[in-house]
Amino acid sequence: MKRRTFLKNTSLASTMLLVPQFVKAFEHLPPAGTFKRLVIIQLSGGNDGLNTVIPYRNDLYYQKRPRIALPKSAVLRLTDDTGLHPELTGLKALYDQGFVSILNGVGYPNPNRSHFRSMDIWQTASGSDEYLQTGWIGRILDHQNGHPHDAIETDDQLSLTLKGEKHNGIAAKDPKILYRMAADPFFKKTLSYQKDAHLNEHNLGYLYRTLIDTESSANYIFQTTKTYKNTQSYPNNPLAKQLKTVAQYINSGLDTKIFYTSLGGFDTHVAQNNRQKRLMKIYSESILPFVKELRENNTFKDTLIMTFSEFGRRVSENAAGGTDHGTANNVFIIGESLKKQGIYNDLPRLDNLDSNGDLIHTIDFRRIYATILKNWLQIDQMKILNGKHFSTLKFI
Repeated sequence: MKRRTFLKNTSLASTMLLVPQFVKAFEHLPPAGTFKRLVIIQLSGGNDGLNTVIPYRNDLYYQKRPRIALPKSAVLRLTDDTGLHPELTGLKALYDQGFVSILNGVGYPNPNRSHFRSMDIWQTASGSDEYLQTGWIGRILDHQNGHPHDAIETDDQLSLTLKGEKHNGIAAKDPKILYRMAADPFFKKTLSYQKDAHLNEHNLGYLYRTLIDTESSANYIFQTTKTYKNTQSYPNNPLAKQLKTVAQYINSGLDTKIFYTSLGGFDTHVAQNNRQKRLMKIYSESILPFVKELRENNTFKDTLIMTFSEFGRRVSENAAGGTDHGTANNVFIIGESLKKQGIYNDLPRLDNLDSNGDLIHTIDFRRIYATILKNWLQIDQMKILNGKHFSTLKFI
């Protein structure tokens, strides 16, 4: 079988080329619950952080946003001068319980306002002048070098962040679908070709090894997760479905340490308020039952949740009732054992903007990664962050 024919005919090819070559020896993994887990929620498109964590007593906020600024009476007040978007009631409930740390002014030097480039920077943990081909989570998998450490993205395709030089994470949006694809007759027939002596590194041999690993992981994920049924009621939206699946993965005892989820639609150039209102509601209504289910199963204590967006929006509104691409943003850290709960640091100053009229970042996002690597996952940051050292923060 020619490689081109294989890729053209199989319905699995587009997915299977993105799944890992590292899923081996599950029997050697540590018992469930003896390691820390990281759940990442990506808000794609550039969420407007200034209308998410709101300086409702700052006159400059209202001067620069005469139409889209949220009124003082509507915000969910956190402190005497800071509040949340009114639709973030679920996040506010977690905040009141001491489960949220809000990091403000997160960005990086010489920010890039391109969605694709800025997301690459966040996903690879690179500088704005570096172009890397591996993601920071993918490098975690490479660093383990065969050790039991895996990562799942609840999507049909794998993001750059989970791609390493030698090992990748796996895209597993639904364990049943992944299992059925791996059980497809064509898939099975393709695996049988591995016995042919002419298959080697220079033709289809590498594909077969990938498919074999995929079949093993698909079976493991399906057989493990089918033993658990979700206990919380989740709303019918894309993010809630992903987090419901992650809750099933975690509470079934699946030995996965990193989960990657995402919610899109945050590029609010036009008529921002209604769109962001809808998205904030989706996020809030999805995160609350997820945390409740983890707490109910005693797995929240070993789970850390990070929410980020590739950049924030401009301070001043535009003529279309929206905001254009900006720079610094806020990051939410959610967990049970936070060292600093609530507002971690001051909001960016609105009276001291950069030459483009944008917020100046005060926390390099790689310091957050470094903190998670060292204090949560217990991994040497130098081995993951391209040989660079970043001072850690004190949220965990």
